[in-house]
Amino acid sequence: MNKTTTYVLWAARLLAAIILLQTLYFKFLAQPESVYIFSTLGVEPWGRIGSGIVELIASVLILMPRTSWMGAALGLGVMAGAIVSHLTILGISVQDDGGYLFFLALVVAVSCTVILALTRTQWMPVLWGMLGQKKVHTNA
Repeated sequence: MNKTTTYVLWAARLLAAIILLQTLYFKFLAQPESVYIFSTLGVEPWGRIGSGIVELIASVLILMPRTSWMGAALGLGVMAGAIVSHLTILGISVQDDGGYLFFLALVVAVSCTVILALTRTQWMPVLWGMLGQKKVHTNA
């Protein structure tokens, strides 16, 4: 991996982890914005606490180079849920935030996608192993 790629990878890791960790304050301390969101989704308090725990795990995994792809996959899954929730139930703007939370979800999703793209040599062998990669037989 060249220097530029390494810098991009670390920038994506830090950006995703900082945003995910920053939201834990709101989730774990039951701030009104978080309670409103998860109440609207019909999963308060367990959805709020559960997603906070998953985001904490994802953040820690993202910051460790050997496991950053795992954290990115986990983070991308959580952000996919957040983005779909915004587009279907919550709306882009939640409590007049001007779409800020939606934007943060997009930034984390893009950062996690970049991490997955740049660490593909780490996770692709795992994926192929899980799928039971078959050897190609030829009749020569």
